[in-house]
Amino acid sequence: MPARLLLFCALLMASAPSLGMTTYTIADDGRVSSYTDRPGPGAKRWVQREPMVEIPEGQVLLNAIVFQGGVSFSARNQLHVPVEVELRLDNLVNAQGGNAPRIVRRVLPPRTTQMLSVLRGRPGTLLNYRSTLLQALGDPGKRPQGYRYAFPWLGGPFRVTQGPNGRVSHFGPKGRYAMDIAMPEGTTIIAAREGVVVKTENSQSGRGPNPSGNFVRILHPDGTMGVYLHLMRGSVVVAEGQRVRQGQVLAKSGNTGNSTGPHLHFVVQRNVGLALESIPYRFDRPIGGLPDFTAGNP
Repeated sequence: MPARLLLFCALLMASAPSLGMTTYTIADDGRVSSYTDRPGPGAKRWVQREPMVEIPEGQVLLNAIVFQGGVSFSARNQLHVPVEVELRLDNLVNAQGGNAPRIVRRVLPPRTTQMLSVLRGRPGTLLNYRSTLLQALGDPGKRPQGYRYAFPWLGGPFRVTQGPNGRVSHFGPKGRYAMDIAMPEGTTIIAAREGVVVKTENSQSGRGPNPSGNFVRILHPDGTMGVYLHLMRGSVVVAEGQRVRQGQVLAKSGNTGNSTGPHLHFVVQRNVGLALESIPYRFDRPIGGLPDFTAGNP
């Protein structure tokens, strides 16, 4: 194992608390060579943003149609999976029924349009309002089922380099129970569970603008979603809306986005009510002799 990977593993597995610690990187010729909690010459503060891409811009649209005396609001879900939306109408002026804020929440089935609300003004007055549409992938009414995930790769054996509540990342709601598995770039990545492909990214090089790098997000039958991050550019072989079976090839592992080195970042999420959160999960067998981080304990 390369020296810098051993150093990284040792840092991640140390017993210091994860929250509130500042981690620094020391780069050599543009490549990360080590990680430390002590600043020094050439060290830069490492900042890990939560790498969970949610709904792509323009995929869930609010449509406001003005008619004589009011406005009707509908939402269009152009994705292949359910989306929860919340329409907020506030700053109301001259609205029938009073000017108190109005909130409407719905789950939009895939590829559908649904009426959300109709706002009417008082006769002979000018109606004013502000509209906001909040949204989150998935149906919060679904409940996760007990499931043991297959390893989402071929080959190995590989080791976990960061588990839940890690020191470098994995401490925000969307990624708290994620796992990083170190593996060579180009390792075949497969579906750990069957489902429908929600979204993919396949064109990012290096760090790029998206901290997730290239990724595949899959909706499972129980409403949970598996997300495979930092994939190799141009390697994703599945498309949005495609149904995949467990074990089907998705892509190749890489080192794209906000990545500390070649690895797969795998996380399972669910909609908890207009927000995605990671949830504990288990693989169907241990990884590389390390403790079973997948139970949700650091």
